[in-house]
Amino acid sequence: MNSAQQLLRSHRELLLNWTCDHPAPLLRWLRDAEVLSSAQYLSVLERSPSNAVAQALETACASEESSHQFLMVLREVQDYYCRDLQNWVERHCKSEALTKPADAPVTAKEKKSKSLFAKLLRGKNKGYSPTTIAAGELNSSRTVKLANIRVPLSAHKTTVLKRTEQLRCYSEGERASSNSASHIEIRYTDLFVTDDSDALDDKQHEYFDLASRRARIYVHQACQRIRPCQLLSQRAAAGRRPRRVKVKGIAGIGKSVAVQRLLYEWAVGKSMREFTCVFDLRFRELNLIDAPLSFQELLGERFRYLKEILPDLLGSPSSLLFILDGLDEFRFPLDWSRDGANIDVDSKASVSELMAALIKGSLLPKASVILTTRPSTKAPKGFFQRCCVVLGFEEAQVKEYTGKFYKDVQVAEKVYDYILNNDNLFVLSFIPLYCYIICTAMAEFFSSGEGAGGSKSLELNPPRTVSEVYFCYLFTAVKHHALRGKAERSTPRQEVLSLAKQYLTNLGKLAYDNLLQKKIMFDRRDLERYGVTLAHIQSTFLCQILQPLKEETVEMFSFFHLTVQEHLAALYCATNLLSQQDIIQALDLWCFGVSPSSSTASPLQNTGLNTRKLEGLQMFTRFFMGTLRARLAGQLDGLYLPLGEGEDKLPPGLGLWFQEQFKGRELENQTALNLLHCLMEFHRKEATSLVAPEIKKLNLFKMKLSVVDCSAIHYVLQFSPHELQELNLGYSNIGNRGLNRLGPILHRCESLYLRYNCLDRQAAILESAMLRSSECRVKKLFMCGNNLGPEGVLELWTALEHNSTVEELYVDITGITERGTENIVQCLSRNTSLKTLTIVGNDIGETGRRRLKELQKRRPGLRIIANFVDDLGLLQAYLDWVEELQADKDQFDSVRNVDALQSVLKGLQVAGEKAEKGKNAEKAKEFYTKITELLTSADVTGGR
Repeated sequence: MNSAQQLLRSHRELLLNWTCDHPAPLLRWLRDAEVLSSAQYLSVLERSPSNAVAQALETACASEESSHQFLMVLREVQDYYCRDLQNWVERHCKSEALTKPADAPVTAKEKKSKSLFAKLLRGKNKGYSPTTIAAGELNSSRTVKLANIRVPLSAHKTTVLKRTEQLRCYSEGERASSNSASHIEIRYTDLFVTDDSDALDDKQHEYFDLASRRARIYVHQACQRIRPCQLLSQRAAAGRRPRRVKVKGIAGIGKSVAVQRLLYEWAVGKSMREFTCVFDLRFRELNLIDAPLSFQELLGERFRYLKEILPDLLGSPSSLLFILDGLDEFRFPLDWSRDGANIDVDSKASVSELMAALIKGSLLPKASVILTTRPSTKAPKGFFQRCCVVLGFEEAQVKEYTGKFYKDVQVAEKVYDYILNNDNLFVLSFIPLYCYIICTAMAEFFSSGEGAGGSKSLELNPPRTVSEVYFCYLFTAVKHHALRGKAERSTPRQEVLSLAKQYLTNLGKLAYDNLLQKKIMFDRRDLERYGVTLAHIQSTFLCQILQPLKEETVEMFSFFHLTVQEHLAALYCATNLLSQQDIIQALDLWCFGVSPSSSTASPLQNTGLNTRKLEGLQMFTRFFMGTLRARLAGQLDGLYLPLGEGEDKLPPGLGLWFQEQFKGRELENQTALNLLHCLMEFHRKEATSLVAPEIKKLNLFKMKLSVVDCSAIHYVLQFSPHELQELNLGYSNIGNRGLNRLGPILHRCESLYLRYNCLDRQAAILESAMLRSSECRVKKLFMCGNNLGPEGVLELWTALEHNSTVEELYVDITGITERGTENIVQCLSRNTSLKTLTIVGNDIGETGRRRLKELQKRRPGLRIIANFVDDLGLLQAYLDWVEELQADKDQFDSVRNVDALQSVLKGLQVAGEKAEKGKNAEKAKEFYTKITELLTSADVTGGR
């Protein structure tokens, strides 16, 4: 047996004792040194700490080479462990074979540096050159020993590792399908981000605003997948590394988990190593600081083991990173206009002044800062060199996350397939926390076990709507936690809910009252006011719903997620609004801000409510209607005592209320869409059939619609017995999948606007089938701005040959080429209804133009607009479009938009003299100039 193996085997117990309390650094470095394979690494992470180290030692001792590598790794991570291990390394790892690589030649500048931090970091890793700190940056009067700096920094890294290596796990269960892989290395899945345009509609629920952005951004290919440590990486366009970065995203999108991953990677020594120290400050903790203090005092209280060396650390700010997490949770206002130039690390100031100065860069301007916040919180972009929006998961990440969530591969595949084939769940799943809730709820239904532990014991079908997912998630938490020792898994649902009734009522009232006030953080007194105590949280399922913050003297609580608060609030209202009159008054309040008249129902007793705070309740109202449906189906029995015959009259009564909204008022787009969703969640034919006939026109122009939105539109309009005068879905990015959901009702739309919806040939085939239908009532069809291509429009011409309803067809900028005009003369010369054909912005070539002239001869009554200069109204409309592209980076970033602009430019060039001398010449010249400027500014004039 060779020396390295002998050394490890003979000192196995000592090494195990020294490292088993906190093996994370050792295990991670062993993986990167290939002593452990990736599969072995993930496997040992699931073991207990002592077993993990024992397995790693066993693997390393398999060969002399791996044993030698283990000792090399031990030298690199020794600072994380006790002094005894460091002494052992000093004694036993001095052989020539284990000698560290020689330091790189020191430059003249480096020789001048006396930075203790530079000495501390220099040569720690092969291939790594730490940022050298200039001598003047440190307080030269301090003579702190190197060991005195290394010890507190090592303590800091160890503390950070212990806080960040586990992802919070809320589910329980002992079957193979249960979630037990909670280590960050196992569970973490990278996110997608894009540059921020600050295009936020404050009146929308943040989830819907994000869905709108995603619908646009993903189609326009403007997103990029990054790891957290790349937030501060140098970008080619910027020319230098950003020092201040803002990361924006809705609740549950993964901001805090990404920050946690970044901290873990730094603490374990694998990324962000240009920073000597990383400080993470959470705004929810800073809320409890009322008295003025200095920045150094603030850090000293939060990071007490660094207190003695803070002056040295702060004297070298370029080697520091501050992570400020959750600005939206900060209760103090930030004055961005105030001059903070007089604030330094020793100045006494309020915590809000300190944070504003740090973010703006007037305090420690050379330090790096990453700020996370929800979209509703304003933090001016001018203070940041990079601003990002977190978009959550893509489809591939949903699959990856599902695979990591379940230990049973078959269960993971079943759940993923179920999500993929269900529009409601699929659209939700791009938010990581929603994905977690879905996976938790689904575990009960897709377990490989049967019998008492199988899905039948739940007396529920697998959830298909948002409300059902959340109810299953809540019921799972109730069953696993509230009833431990009180009920078997086969206990009837009614009994389970009855046992948890008081808890759910108290929690629901807390959720509802504070939702109306837009309050998401609570202290102990808030909880006790609603009958929720710390003992309840610690001993029941409430620990799965309320998330405590326990950081030294801080004691705050919030719901696990904003939507969990909304769902519990909806559950409370659904079980406490008993009469039809009360429910209608509540809907008037939530949807339109109409204060309720006298009512004894507890949800309507909130006197003095500021109705201006009621914006953004769309998700809550959908939850309410879905939960009301569950109540009528008897699924809330145990929480709710049925009233008898009155329940049967509720669906038609609510149907009349929804009918009146569409009949009696001009609805905003977002409100109209939300009411459609409410009807879909309620899912009662006797209600929807009263509403649908009153919807004569539906204008959702520029509402970025998801597949679920299209499903809601279809669900309601399918009950309409007549034609729809207008369905305007222009610029809605519904895509082929959304169009398929709308397919069964499209033939009944007299004016159908589908402009700029990311549709392609498959959409053209669906539209062609609609035009061939004997029931087709379409008179105006707007398909411009879609990528139908030549094959797609050939399908349309063929369908129009025998169609007798379409009078106007708009196919501008749809990718029509000369090939796309092959059968246009034959088909459209036989059509008798078409009066206007707009085909501008397509590169149809000379042959295509000849075919249009031939068609004009055969159909003299058909107006063909083939050049922008032929129609002043069309010119103005496209001028407006170009101005929109100039103002909206998300929209312009589309490759197809660039191609479309170039096609338009070419069309104007082809028009030649007509464009220069015609009656619309001035407007055509302006159009040409603006397109040229836009393409030049984006540096894409050469084409793509």
